[in-house]
Amino acid sequence: MKLISSKFIHSIAPQLDLLNTIGGGVAQPQLRIDRHPKGVIVRVAMPTVSANSFRVVLNQQKLTVFSDYRHEPDDQLAAPLFVQTLDLPTNLDVARIDAIHEGQELRVRIPFLNPNDQQREIDIKRNE
Repeated sequence: MKLISSKFIHSIAPQLDLLNTIGGGVAQPQLRIDRHPKGVIVRVAMPTVSANSFRVVLNQQKLTVFSDYRHEPDDQLAAPLFVQTLDLPTNLDVARIDAIHEGQELRVRIPFLNPNDQQREIDIKRNE
């Protein structure tokens, strides 16, 4: 005899994870950094967190990805679910960062700087 259906467990699991986090537990995101020929992609997967809860902040060469929980979207009080700060290397073009949330994953794409834009010949002034 089945006392609890799997549909019930799937519907209540996100709430239990959230209550655990608010009660002092920790939400464990799956964070992965993939390197591609044109740049890097920071991937954050947290299946129980909605896309509206994610935030991405760039400050100098530091990228912070975090998520918070608000009971209502307009609430001033928020409970942090997770925070991850990454020091970005100088060969990344921080002016062209973009982020997309698709499925259950946040992807932050950061292209490499174009080496041709970095190198230029400097004119030499002559004092005569």
